[in-house]
Amino acid sequence: MKIGLIGAGLMGGGLARLFVKAGWSVSVFDPDRAALDRLDIELPGLTLSQLLHEVAGDVDLIIESAPEKPALKQSIFADLAKTARPDTILATNSSVIPVGVVTESLSDTDAKRAIGLHFWNPPDVVPLVEVIRGPRSGDAALKTALEWMRAIGKDAVPVEKDAVPGNRMQAALWREAIALVEEGICTPEDVDIIVKRSFGLRLSAVGPLENLDLISLDLGADILRVVLPTLSNATEPPRELTDRIARGERGGKSGKGFYRGWTEEKLAALRSRLAAHVTSLLG
Repeated sequence: MKIGLIGAGLMGGGLARLFVKAGWSVSVFDPDRAALDRLDIELPGLTLSQLLHEVAGDVDLIIESAPEKPALKQSIFADLAKTARPDTILATNSSVIPVGVVTESLSDTDAKRAIGLHFWNPPDVVPLVEVIRGPRSGDAALKTALEWMRAIGKDAVPVEKDAVPGNRMQAALWREAIALVEEGICTPEDVDIIVKRSFGLRLSAVGPLENLDLISLDLGADILRVVLPTLSNATEPPRELTDRIARGERGGKSGKGFYRGWTEEKLAALRSRLAAHVTSLLG
């Protein structure tokens, strides 16, 4: 199997590790030579190029992991449609931009082979892949992608409408977590402790709908009647978030976000802790 990866950043690097481990032939495109050089140091032997046609010209699957900018992704997919073989499956790893938006300028023939393949960070550790049907995706591309992902040991879930279910649920949690801080109910540190030391512990064993069945649906309905009116219904990023950004507090990349004192060493340690934790859960 031959795969082309568009983007050599955090997700692209993780995808490269995943597919090298699976025994696939891996080619990576990125316009940033420094990003390719970092990947070359970590995974020598990859085909690395700043020229798209050298990566996309003769592969079975292409996965795009470029920044979350619709116009950029649309431009990349227009180029891929011209450059890739006619039978190559074109996939976007976007976590928020719909497949239909990314592929809106493609012909129906090319859109038929375009799908969403949403991996979770780090993609070489987290087992889930959401295989997403765009508005013009063909059955054959979706079926083949599911088979390929399952063949390399991924938990591949078909998503029959153009959405990313996992990120919808994660965004709902972010919104409520930020609202708790904004309303002065909890500090950021205490919000995280509450999640990590309560329902976060059970989520990998019992999903939210399993838990509803476990406690009984009528009790769940009673709980929701009381709790739902108190939840945030914000439709824009909350001020607790945007004000921090306006002050230059952008999280780990700026050294300060909801937490202070981030350094490259602390961020690396957090990523390592995350990967080790997920690996331990998977046995």
